[in-house]
Amino acid sequence: MTQHIKIGVIGGSGLGDALGAEQGETVFPDTPFGKPSSPIVQTQWQGVDICILQRHGIGHTYNPSQVPYRANIYALKALGVTHIVASGATGSLRENIAPGDLVIVDQVIDKTCKRPNTFYDCAAVHVELAEPFCPVMRQWLLNTAKTKLADYNVHEKGTYVVMEGPAFSTKAESHMHRAWGGDLIGMTCMPEAKLAREAELAYALIGLPTDYDCWREHDPNVDQMDLLTEIIGNLKKASAAGIELIKAALSDVELLLTTPSPAHQALKLGIWSNKDNIDKQEIERLGVLWGMYFQ
Repeated sequence: MTQHIKIGVIGGSGLGDALGAEQGETVFPDTPFGKPSSPIVQTQWQGVDICILQRHGIGHTYNPSQVPYRANIYALKALGVTHIVASGATGSLRENIAPGDLVIVDQVIDKTCKRPNTFYDCAAVHVELAEPFCPVMRQWLLNTAKTKLADYNVHEKGTYVVMEGPAFSTKAESHMHRAWGGDLIGMTCMPEAKLAREAELAYALIGLPTDYDCWREHDPNVDQMDLLTEIIGNLKKASAAGIELIKAALSDVELLLTTPSPAHQALKLGIWSNKDNIDKQEIERLGVLWGMYFQ
């Protein structure tokens, strides 16, 4: 079966700015949750329709807790996006995941506590999230990495611990995250991935490790400014690799065209409220997300 696809590209630190330079039609839609983080660029890469969104806004003005995640996902859904490939800077919690590598994330531990994490405040909606990232999209990215990015170090899986921030971890927290089985530590994966599932959008995340977090001792002889310069350099390296992976993947989207994502029917069994008792205005307000289930 062949389906129409439109891919949203959400960039974090560094990658968002690079992708935002692409040419195309720029829109800045209103949503029931306000404006998205940035204007959205609608364009094409390799003949594939895409929408580019900068997660932290123009000039990186939103801290992770203030990103309007609901507006971002809603806006992409309203524009016809079917799949999202996202990226974001992280710290590494594992010796073998070096700064500058790429990680095709497969699991999440969500420690956030301040962010609205559902669209459905006026109904009981429970989506499955055992596998928080689309297996079809993950395979698409992994296939691309194996065949077209042989010179890059791409890890096939990793557990992303999402902290609230904006301050970084204490050393005790960093060791705790490692003990939990975390491989990456970051601040932006949730509720973004959860909201994408609620919007029935396939979602995959490329982690961009920039440093080893604070669990790993730094060389005391290295100046703090030099350390920051090194981290920024690692971010640029990982961002450039992430861009290459996305561009290479967009050159062959056959797997996405022919293989439906489980996420595309996430609400089929997810609306637990009696539909007759849900406020009609709320149904209409969120029609872009769940309207098809009330016809």
